[in-house]
Amino acid sequence: MANMISGGLHGLLDERQVDTPVARVVRALSGHGAVSAAQIARTTGLARSTVSTILADLKRSSLVVEVETRSPGIGRPALAHSLNPEAGTCLGVHLGRNEIRVVLADVAHSVLADIAIPLESNYRPEKATRIAKQAIDNIYKEHSLPYSGLLGVGFAVSAPITPSGKIMRGSQLPGWQGVDLRATFEPVLQKPIFADNESNCAALAEMMWGAAAGFDNFVLFKLDLGIGGAIVANGKVLTGVAGTAGEFGHMVLDPRGDLCSCGNRGCLELYCSGMAILGVAERRLSRSLGMAEFIKIAQGGDVGFQRLLEDAAEAAGRGLATVGTIINPGLFVISGSLATAGELIMAPIRSTYARHTLVKPGDGEGANPQFVTGKFLENDNCMGAVGLVLRHHGRLS
Repeated sequence: MANMISGGLHGLLDERQVDTPVARVVRALSGHGAVSAAQIARTTGLARSTVSTILADLKRSSLVVEVETRSPGIGRPALAHSLNPEAGTCLGVHLGRNEIRVVLADVAHSVLADIAIPLESNYRPEKATRIAKQAIDNIYKEHSLPYSGLLGVGFAVSAPITPSGKIMRGSQLPGWQGVDLRATFEPVLQKPIFADNESNCAALAEMMWGAAAGFDNFVLFKLDLGIGGAIVANGKVLTGVAGTAGEFGHMVLDPRGDLCSCGNRGCLELYCSGMAILGVAERRLSRSLGMAEFIKIAQGGDVGFQRLLEDAAEAAGRGLATVGTIINPGLFVISGSLATAGELIMAPIRSTYARHTLVKPGDGEGANPQFVTGKFLENDNCMGAVGLVLRHHGRLS
């Protein structure tokens, strides 16, 4: 039965097929999880009566199940609809600087497994393919799940990636330039491959389940070992013709500044990335230091480390002020490991942004964009890669 349900779901999720009302309802359920018939009607533009009829048919075929959802406060549970968890699974894989992380989820948006495999920082595609396949096989065996139910594998990549799936030059995966992800992984995994830059995946995770839920237009700014970002417009992550939209870390602040790994000088990444901060902090302590320990020391009252965070936040705020002047978003989601510092970094970002952007606080309606910390600061990349499959974004073909 599970294989029959999964087989029917494959074609309905593929946006390249005929855009029938049934497919639109199924894709709304896949992309949004448990939702009401009214929400599906708003998302798809279909009449409520049409949605109700389709849902009834899908329930009879066991592709859709009814679930109860509770709103905050006292009241009866609300009735919602979800894809049947037995209808299929999807995988999110993060190709990081020194690890591969794999998340397994079902089509009802429940996470079933989350594992990380540490690797040397210069691991090659051949090793990544072997390690990923082994980890995926183990996950399906441990959970007694059929591999035939796997709908697709999403990849979050620590480098810019073209729409066709080729990895571009990036500092986090230096040996992967020009690698074709589909040609590398699809022959081994034998499943559809989806892929995007890790910051775009982080934005998708925040939009589907996190701090940007309910927002169709926002900017994600990722403060991690490197600096990344994403621009979401009308519910779509903008990629650009070469896949580099939202690469805020490589906006040039000082054309006569230090040389950046991208080949330009004075890039924003040189002034506010985790690697830049840790480099100064490690020289001060005369030992190696991880980001979690650095932030703990700063939060413990070390004024020197707090100053490093303030300096980084001021540089980030200037960069975001430029972004704000150009596209004027109503929401900024600050993500990445540095965001765990909380107000030590959020407060100076907000104040610097207000000082340097065009629209000032008090200018009227829409003058004060929201700045919020991302929800997924640990596994946002993998959750976003899962989202690529659930929403069928970034399919490589």
